[in-house]
Amino acid sequence: MKHDPQSFAKSRPAGEAVRAYGGAARAYGGDIADRVRRFMPMVRRLAWHLQSSGRDGIEVEDLMQAGLVALTECAQRHQGPTEDGFAAYAKMRVRGAMVDLIRRHVPLSRGAVERRRLMREKTQELTGKLGREPYDVELSGALGITLGELEALRNSSEPLRFEAIDDAYSDSNMAFADDAPDSLALLADEELRQSVAGAIAELPERLQLVIQLYFVEELNLAEIAEVLSVSIPRVHQLKAQAIEKLRHALQNVADIL
Repeated sequence: MKHDPQSFAKSRPAGEAVRAYGGAARAYGGDIADRVRRFMPMVRRLAWHLQSSGRDGIEVEDLMQAGLVALTECAQRHQGPTEDGFAAYAKMRVRGAMVDLIRRHVPLSRGAVERRRLMREKTQELTGKLGREPYDVELSGALGITLGELEALRNSSEPLRFEAIDDAYSDSNMAFADDAPDSLALLADEELRQSVAGAIAELPERLQLVIQLYFVEELNLAEIAEVLSVSIPRVHQLKAQAIEKLRHALQNVADIL
């Protein structure tokens, strides 16, 4: 939808944006109202720029309204001492509010809009020639693409759907399931690790070495016996001693099998 900026500039002062500004001025007064007034031209420029970028279905007045709300919030919240700092902050927030409005009401990207337009034109052209709706193979041939590419083109041109997370979420929906441990489980695991490490550190050095070789290095009893230059029964005895000491040290923390 095309607008005449000159006619808008003449008619708008009596319109909705100025009334909204007047309300903001009365509500907040002082420096906030002054900032809103001085940066209104920036809001107007951004609204015209975004509306003229090919986004049909949304009016400049709607963009102005969203931008004015964002500008007023910026004027309330920004505590920076310089106008340059406020200008950069306000421009980012105002443009973001306008883009959010566009995305909510026009959920198709410009590329998707162009693809839909091309498919619609080809479909109408073939319908006129054939006297019926074209088959997929005929439409894909007219577009110069394969059937798979035609299906992908249709899928990519479908509008996005935005739903509130509260409406979409369900505890029974496996799409929201997460196998990762929660914060409480991670904390408990870390506390257990520290307790086990502390208990092992209290063992005599020889028993620490047996635990290291058996549980960490995963050596068997014969290999440990060779490392320690002792018999296999002696290694078995040392391992049993180490486990018994750990079981006693961790009796209120964890079960040692």
